[in-house]
Order: sequence, then C-alpha cells, then structure tokens
Amino acid sequence: MTANPTDKPSDRTTVNIGGSVSGQFTVGDHNTVSNIVSGNASVAVTADDIASLRAEFGRLRDQLPSEGPLAEQARENLDDLEEAITAAEPDVSTMYSIRNWFSRKLPQFTGAVTTLIVNPIVAQLVAAAGGALVGQFQQQFGTELNS
Repeated sequence: MTANPTDKPSDRTTVNIGGSVSGQFTVGDHNTVSNIVSGNASVAVTADDIASLRAEFGRLRDQLPSEGPLAEQARENLDDLEEAITAAEPDVSTMYSIRNWFSRKLPQFTGAVTTLIVNPIVAQLVAAAGGALVGQFQQQFGTELNS
C-alpha cells in the first residue's frame, strides 16, 4: 500500500495489488471484517452446541421490546430465524431476510441478530450442509467457511 506523504492518513489511500492474489481485502475507515472458520466440517454439532445456541436466542428474546407495534413481529422473526438456522438444512435466505428486517425496523438489534447468524455453531451447521449453501452464506454475510 502506498500513500502520498503530504496527505493525512485518513485523507487518501492508494492500493496497488499485483500478481497472483486471493482472499479478502478491505480498505477504508471504520471497517468491520468477520471471518468464520468452522474447522473440520465432519465434526458434528452436538446437542450441547444446539442448546447453547438456543440459549443465545433466549437472551436476545429477553431484550426485545415487550410492547409496541413491532414487538410481536420481532419475536416471530426471531422464532423464524431460530428455525431457519436449526433446520436440517439451514435456510440462508431467511437468515438474510430477517437480519435485514431487524436492520430496517429495529436497528438497535441488528448487531445481536448478526452475531447469532455468524455464530461458530451456525457456521458448522452451514458447512455440514455444504456446497451451494456455503457459497450462499459467504455471499450474504461476507464470511468464509472452511468446509
């Protein structure tokens, strides 16, 4: 990476990449990059893992509004998210849709919902389903699963 010495570091960044390069690349201020490494996809998700994940859903449910125009819909969406994640084949499009709903309607919960989705246990569930589902998950959530 090269920058003009007269510029302040936050004013300008010039990047030159050449050769045979692969992997993620991020430039700019205030970026957040997440990478999920699921390890060996042949490692089964245990009942304790699922119980732990469900406990995380319970903690988030306790934080959701109990009254107001979006309270019931938020709980229904969280239930749908839990079902989409723990289904025999996780439903990535539902995960994405629900995360976006929270982003639009209750943005203060977007981080918590995203944290549930990119949880290492979810990564294992998606990696175990393999193939196109892993690619879809990577595309929607910008994470890399090692399957």
